[in-house]
Amino acid sequence: VSGVKIKNKRPLDFMAVTDHSEYMGVHPTLKDPNGPFAATDAGKAVLSGDPKRIQEELMKIMWTIATNPPTPIPELVDPGFRSKAWQTYVDLADKYYKPGEFTTLVAYEWTSIPDQRNLHRNVIFRGTNVPDIPFSSMDSQDPEDLWNWMDKVRTEGDDVLAIPHNSNVSDGLMFGLKDSYGQALTAEYADVRMRNEPVVEMTQIKGTSETHPALSVDDEWADFEILEELLGGNKFSKPKGSYTRDAFKDGILMQAEQNFNPYKFGQLGASDSHNSSVPVEESNYTGKIGHLDGTPKARLGGGWISAHNFKYSAAGLAGIWASENTREAIFDAMKAKQVFATSGPRIDLVMAGGSGLPAAVPADGVNLHADDVVFMGGDLPTGDGVKLYLQASRDALSAPLQRMQIIKGWVQDGQTHEKVYDVACSEGEPNPQTHRCADNGATIDTKTCEISEANGAAQLATVWTDPDFNADQHAFYYARVLENPSCRWSTWDSIREGSEIPKGAPLTIQERAWSSPLWYTPSS
Repeated sequence: VSGVKIKNKRPLDFMAVTDHSEYMGVHPTLKDPNGPFAATDAGKAVLSGDPKRIQEELMKIMWTIATNPPTPIPELVDPGFRSKAWQTYVDLADKYYKPGEFTTLVAYEWTSIPDQRNLHRNVIFRGTNVPDIPFSSMDSQDPEDLWNWMDKVRTEGDDVLAIPHNSNVSDGLMFGLKDSYGQALTAEYADVRMRNEPVVEMTQIKGTSETHPALSVDDEWADFEILEELLGGNKFSKPKGSYTRDAFKDGILMQAEQNFNPYKFGQLGASDSHNSSVPVEESNYTGKIGHLDGTPKARLGGGWISAHNFKYSAAGLAGIWASENTREAIFDAMKAKQVFATSGPRIDLVMAGGSGLPAAVPADGVNLHADDVVFMGGDLPTGDGVKLYLQASRDALSAPLQRMQIIKGWVQDGQTHEKVYDVACSEGEPNPQTHRCADNGATIDTKTCEISEANGAAQLATVWTDPDFNADQHAFYYARVLENPSCRWSTWDSIREGSEIPKGAPLTIQERAWSSPLWYTPSS
């Protein structure tokens, strides 16, 4: 669309094309002078050849689903047309599915945007025995109705799950303490939600949703790829209820006080690009929207587009520990929360816990399939302590690893708390008092984006025992591994264009990966 050829640097193991269920298939068809929408007002505008009129019409269509309730254009939502468009995606997924080599998942996006607040979900099916037409936000903007539809679909065809994304711009709704109808959350709500949404996409092109500096004031790395503007660009999202770490804390507090947890989910990433590429490498960023930001000049050229879009991220990827590269194995691993997220690099990350772990990392590795070892996404056994095994391997085409961390959250006296522990360093050991690694001396030249390969690690591994463990406290643990700093895509673009970096854009980025949590629940 931008007139520039783009190419992904490396192939993927699996993929899901998640077109929006609202107006599915309509936008490309509007360009067909012989198509079913050519005679509509929208078709006439798009076929006019006037770029300004085309842009205004496409934005008008988009904003009809961002109202509360949606106000769809009747002539563009014909069920028969949407059903045919949906079947095209199902057929394409089957056409390119190569079990053991490349897995294509049948999927779509449920695009609920009440008053521009993001409640989007990617709906993923285990196979191809799927409904004739997807459930859309025009049917309902409430996730509870989506889950009820999914429960029905599950009894009539293939298994299905939903993956929330961009909770960072949900204005506190994605992980709120009340449901869509203003009622307090219940055990039944938690059961339905966790059955349908076992994992959450916590990093992608529209920012990272791990945590926010206002929520994690003692986390030096909390200010990572923060995008706060709602999708309309005229209001900021409330941090509370919009980030996964905060949801984990609220979840264990509800578990402690009410014996249910609606936020016991795994973490993964995805790109969410709208230009047919997977723009996750900082040095190969291709934008999100295509005709508006498909070139470095468009991204850096000034105006609202570049001022807003420089906050977009070259992210992210889903890591899934599946037994084989097939639809069934990948889907089942997501349901089991055996997943991790990266901000783009292909970092491999493992976390497991349990009494069967050795005291230190053995030369011949750890048996993660032992009966007394629990893989990430699971529940730690009760006992006298928490012992975790962590291992991360660098992406050979990205920066070396700097440090590995454990993020712990716990409940004490009716309040939630969190702490960041450095548990493995590329140079030396963490300080036992501060739980921090020393600076490893890595450097970067932001004029050329050259990094120092001599500093940093190709792999980090450790067995860590929680020094502050309390057997009576509800807790969660997840791993975060950080690379050395490298150039952000906006710096790469500026070097290529010979132009200045957009005001407010950081020169560098510290790429990272996150595991799904392990949870500890007291026996009492």
